[in-house]
Amino acid sequence: MNHETVGLDSSIFERNSPSFEIGDEGLVVAYIENRDPKVFEMLVRRFERELYAFLRRFLGDEQQAEDVFQLTFITVHQRLDQFEQGRRFRPWLYAIATNKAIDFKRHLKRRATVSLDAVHSGGDSDSPVALASTVVSHEPDPFENVASKETRQRVSDLLAQQSDAMQVLLQMVFYQGMKYSDISEALGIPVGTVKSRVFNAMRKLNESWRRTYPNSPSGF
Repeated sequence: MNHETVGLDSSIFERNSPSFEIGDEGLVVAYIENRDPKVFEMLVRRFERELYAFLRRFLGDEQQAEDVFQLTFITVHQRLDQFEQGRRFRPWLYAIATNKAIDFKRHLKRRATVSLDAVHSGGDSDSPVALASTVVSHEPDPFENVASKETRQRVSDLLAQQSDAMQVLLQMVFYQGMKYSDISEALGIPVGTVKSRVFNAMRKLNESWRRTYPNSPSGF
């Protein structure tokens, strides 16, 4: 995608994802067949850093990100038997995480008391569900080494002012490095709609940037 039409330097969003020999779907199949907690732990650890970073940026709070991270993988564990053969795991995971995060924010806005005690009660400390609570990484995500601290904060502030849908979309494209096809699957919308929404979202974010920081050069 060509970002030359927008003032924001999209390089501050980019992220390099590590590659693995065993595919995500292979781990899912292995766990469904054998129910080996170590296999589920591998699946959790594979996504711990990127998914936690996604949730932390969206929710703006480390503890909330940890809570939703745990809820996400609890749900994954509960629904793995429903995972359709031939489907890609990563979009499915992000669909669950996105729904959990948006629901979490809505509960907070209604000042509801959110507790995770119920979903953890009666669990064995060695069970796959409990693994999600032990592997969340607090390391900074890769983009933090690219842009200045001031620029990162400005972008974060502007993103936080946008709709939940816009925040999720831009994070998936630029921070998470997801393909349009994966985003389409995760959000349940056509690829063409993803492309148009990304273009419109970047345009709106760029307009917000120019209004808020009129003296900043477009390329930083």
